[in-house]
Amino acid sequence: MPPAPTTTAPTADTPSAAGGRLRAEKVTLRYGERAIATELSVAVPDDSFTVVVGPNACGKSTLLRAFARLLKPAAGRILLDGEQIRSLPARQLARRLGLLPQSSTAPDGITVGDLVARGRHPHQGLFRQWSAEDDRVVAEAMAATDVGALAGRYVDELSGGQRQRVWLAMAIAQQTPLLLLDEPTTYLDIAHQVEVLDLCARLHGEQGRTLVAVLHDLNQAARYATHLIALRDGVVVAEGAPREIVTADLVERVFDLPCQVIEDPQTGTPLVVPLAPARRATAR
Repeated sequence: MPPAPTTTAPTADTPSAAGGRLRAEKVTLRYGERAIATELSVAVPDDSFTVVVGPNACGKSTLLRAFARLLKPAAGRILLDGEQIRSLPARQLARRLGLLPQSSTAPDGITVGDLVARGRHPHQGLFRQWSAEDDRVVAEAMAATDVGALAGRYVDELSGGQRQRVWLAMAIAQQTPLLLLDEPTTYLDIAHQVEVLDLCARLHGEQGRTLVAVLHDLNQAARYATHLIALRDGVVVAEGAPREIVTADLVERVFDLPCQVIEDPQTGTPLVVPLAPARRATAR
């Protein structure tokens, strides 16, 4: 049994001190009778690239689904700009919060260009129809994700990696100040994983968007996140800047993995190196 989880003390970088537009307050999240998290409180720091990490079935994607209003908490509340997220009209929510889900299914017979253009629908209305500005935003989103050459192709003809980049382009075209990304590197090879995460970092750094991503790769999370949330069994074990919280002790408590944490020679961020099998057995 792992040691009892502990949380880091609040600092200027932690949500408990800094607040945030998007937050969960004492939420209980369930699938049927199975509780994934009980009285979980998490706030996303404004203007951050927040990454949620943890072992399988710890509640990472479940939390993101609750933030996206895809899962109603059994108790507690999700707040966006101080309002309960479930009370917001769908179009208003779609202008403020975007989502790249873990698995997406496109309508039959839709082209890449048409799918990415759907990201602009929340901005249309009775007095605002499609404009040159919408064309520009869609073209820039496709260029940023390197899918411009695929604009006329049918989405169901694409590889898994290509489809993932098309869905990301649609989320970018939505131009929301908050963007949720559930495992955005799924189906991508290592080169495209880095390209997508570099793009996410630019969206955060250059466009000022607040991003919340679920990632499985702890080293990628530590490299790109400005704020890291480590979950285990629906509980926040630690949160804060990766340089402050990613230690060998934390990795073992969250993932049951004895390791050494060194400095990434390229970025100076924490780099997790698992111990060799013999040394892991000794460490345990």
